[in-house]
Amino acid sequence: MGSHRRGGPPVADSGAVAESGAVPDPARLPRVEPETLPQSPPQSPPDSPFAGLTGKGRTAKGRDRYFDTLRAVALVRVVTYHTFGWAWAGMVLPSMGIMFALAGTLMAKSLERPALKVIRSRVRRLLPPFWFWGFFVVVAMLIHGWMPGWQIVYWIVPLGDPPGNAWGEQAWEILWYLRTYLWFVLLSPLLLRVFRLAPVAVLVLSLAPIVVVQFFWTPPDNRFGIGLIDLATYLFCWILGFAHRDGVLDRLKPFAVVVLSLAAIGYGGWYAFTHQAETGSYDLDDIPYAQAFWSAGFVTLLMYAKARLGIDFAWLVRFKRLDRIVRIFNARAVTVYLWHELALILAIPLVDQFWNVPAFEAYLPLESQWFMFGIGWILIGVFILLCGWVEDVAAKTKPRLLP
Repeated sequence: MGSHRRGGPPVADSGAVAESGAVPDPARLPRVEPETLPQSPPQSPPDSPFAGLTGKGRTAKGRDRYFDTLRAVALVRVVTYHTFGWAWAGMVLPSMGIMFALAGTLMAKSLERPALKVIRSRVRRLLPPFWFWGFFVVVAMLIHGWMPGWQIVYWIVPLGDPPGNAWGEQAWEILWYLRTYLWFVLLSPLLLRVFRLAPVAVLVLSLAPIVVVQFFWTPPDNRFGIGLIDLATYLFCWILGFAHRDGVLDRLKPFAVVVLSLAAIGYGGWYAFTHQAETGSYDLDDIPYAQAFWSAGFVTLLMYAKARLGIDFAWLVRFKRLDRIVRIFNARAVTVYLWHELALILAIPLVDQFWNVPAFEAYLPLESQWFMFGIGWILIGVFILLCGWVEDVAAKTKPRLLP
C-alpha cells in the first residue's frame, strides 16, 4: 500500500530544491466552519465543506472554540508537515482524522433537513473555490506541456483524482481530501440511516473496511481503488462525528472508551513501526491501515472529552488577537488548504532571490527551512487576501478580504 503515499520528504535547502523542482508532498486534510446561533456576529454559513459544529462547548457568541482551535491547529500542522516532512507529525496530531470527524458531526446535524438540499449546499460551497484554484493550476500545467484527456472532467467535479503532469503534481495531489470529503457527503444519508439502526455496533464495525482492504482484498491501483482506500481509512472518523452529534458518546463508559482508544492508538503505532520497511518510513500517510487505527483512537479521545467533559475553550475570547487568528483560519480553511502548497512552492524561488541582496545574505538565515516556513506563511496570508473571497461567493455572502 506504499504507492498510496501522500507524504513527502522534508524540503531541502532552497537552492537544491529549486534545481529539482520538488517541495514536500501535500498533506491530508481538512476543515469545517462553525455554525451560528441567532445572536452570533456575521460569519460563514454552516454548509461549508469544512464547516462547523454544534455541541456543549458553544460560547455566548455561538462559536465552539474547542473545535475552532482544533481546526486551526490541524491546518498549521499540515503546512508544517509539508515544509519539514516530519514523519512523526501525523502521530502528534492526525489532522485529517480530526477534520473528517468534525465534518461528520456537521453532516449529521445538517441532515435534519432534506438530504438533497444538504448535499447540494455542500457541493456548492466546495466547487467554486476548487474551480478558482484549479484554473491557475490547469493553465500552468498546459503551459508546461500537459495534454489532458477525457479525465479532465475530474477538474470539474472531483469524484476521482484530477489528472495532471509531474510539473503540477505537488499542487494537485492534495485534492485527495476534497474527493474523499465529497464521497462522504454523497454517502452520508445512507451511512447515517445505517448508523442509527445500531450506533455502537456500526461505529466499531466501521473499521472493518480497512481490515478487508489490508488483509483480504487489494483494491485496483487506479482512481477507484485509491478512493476506496481513503474512504476505508477515514470511515470510522466520519461515523464518529455522527456518534458525537447524536449523543452516543455521552452514554459510553469512560473506562471502556479510554482503554479501547489507547489500544487502537497502540495497535496503529505498533503496525506503523513494524511495517516501515515496506514503505521506508513509519509516516502514517504511507500506511493507511496504521493511519486508520491511530486516527480512530486519537480522535475518539478528543471527541469523547468534548462530549463527556464539555470542553469549550471559552477562555480564548480573552486573547483577542489569538481568537481573531483562529476565526480567520476557520473561515478561510478551504483557501489555506488549497493554496498552501503553492505558497510553499513559490517560497523557494523567492528565498533564492534573497541571496542576491548582500545584506539579506549576511543577516538572514536563508539556508534555514524555518525561514522558508515563515515566508510560506506570508504567502499564505497573501492568498487569503487575494483568493479567500471566493469562499464568501460560494456561501452566497458578501465577499470580504478578511472574515
